[in-house]
Amino acid sequence: MPQRALLVCGGRFHDFDFARSEILSLLGAHPDVRTRVFEDFREMSALAEANFLVTYTCDVRPTESEQEALADFVRKGGRWLALHGTNSILEFDKEGIVHCPKAAPLFSEVLGSRFLGHPPISAYRVDVSQPEHPLVVGIESFEVNDELYLCELSAEIDTLLETDFSGNISGFAHSDWSQVAPRPVMYLRNYGKGQVLYNTLGHCRGRYDMQPLILDYPQVERGAWEQPVYYELLRRGLIWAKGQL
Repeated sequence: MPQRALLVCGGRFHDFDFARSEILSLLGAHPDVRTRVFEDFREMSALAEANFLVTYTCDVRPTESEQEALADFVRKGGRWLALHGTNSILEFDKEGIVHCPKAAPLFSEVLGSRFLGHPPISAYRVDVSQPEHPLVVGIESFEVNDELYLCELSAEIDTLLETDFSGNISGFAHSDWSQVAPRPVMYLRNYGKGQVLYNTLGHCRGRYDMQPLILDYPQVERGAWEQPVYYELLRRGLIWAKGQL
């Protein structure tokens, strides 16, 4: 029997064409998977026929009924592979500072985290928190040039990849991250009978993805997509989503 996947890929400030193509290519390596593709959460009735959900979004805000559908899917045993900006909700004030309102609380609760900011894109080290876990076994610490997501955790999580960061960041209302603490990069979150696997890596941006703020972005950014280890994590994430890991 084929497995049915839902891919939600869309939003703001990222190259969703690139991300969608890459994720679909990885899904296409599974001949037993049939995938439906959406840009947002308006068709979550499709979850009733889905075995698993994959999301790569930024500032895509599910309505209350859409949040309930997502929560119900995971609660009943569904698996949700959430990537990069899925947990982000963004608002800009008159000075251009980014605020991250609690606009979808159940959405954040199911995901287990809420994006609050990131320092400028730069290289940072990612360490394996649980070297024996099948999702990361055999993967060594690696350096990545990506957005380092700083998040408010709203649930107990099982961290698989982490990094260290402390200091202040500019451009975000929540700017003080001086408290020294490991920052989760990839984690599992149990919710009811199901699970969420969240991997915050994978930033990508093309020349026109910052419009209307910036008409022609000066460079193409591919973040962790430039590294084989990220594709290995995605391949394992999809096997996990199918319930085979």
